[in-house]
Formats: sequence, structure tokens, C-alpha cells
Amino acid sequence: MKMFLVPIPFLITMAGCIRTLDSGMVEHDRNITACTEPRPQICTREYNPVCGQRDTGVRCVTTLCDSTEWKTYGKACLACGDPKVYGSYSGLCERSG
Repeated sequence: MKMFLVPIPFLITMAGCIRTLDSGMVEHDRNITACTEPRPQICTREYNPVCGQRDTGVRCVTTLCDSTEWKTYGKACLACGDPKVYGSYSGLCERSG
């Protein structure tokens, strides 16, 4: 019997419309493109920034906490080349605070 790890759903407080998807990814009022397998190994060099949702590896047991972070990558290929990235949307990540 094969066992699969499924990301724990999480909550992120941000301005705008968000909802948690079945995959555990938070959907903003932007179009998020999920990374697919196999992951890219080589990318071209043009700059077209994306904001990628990345797994931090943090798992809280007793209290709710964020298990992902948003990081700007030079392009979608670079974002999905990172095995910890779930997906991305076009543009720079918004900074909170």
C-alpha cells in the first residue's frame, strides 16, 4: 500500500479575496498556476517575475500557523524548479506590513 503526504490546510490573513483549496494552497483573487511534474531542470534567462507559494516545512501541532510563504522568483520556470513551490501567480509578491 502506497502512502502519500498531503499538505495540511492552513490559513493566511491577507487583504483581498482568499480561500483554501483542496490541495492546501490558498487561492487569491489572482490566477495561480500550479507546478506540474516533472519539474523543470533548465530555464531560459528572460525576466518575468512571479510570486510563488513555497512550503516552509513548518508544521505546528498545538496551534495554527502558516506552513507556506510567498517568495518572488525571476520567472515561473525558476519557481517550479524549486521542489518546495506549489504554484505561482504573475508579478512580484506583495509585502505585508
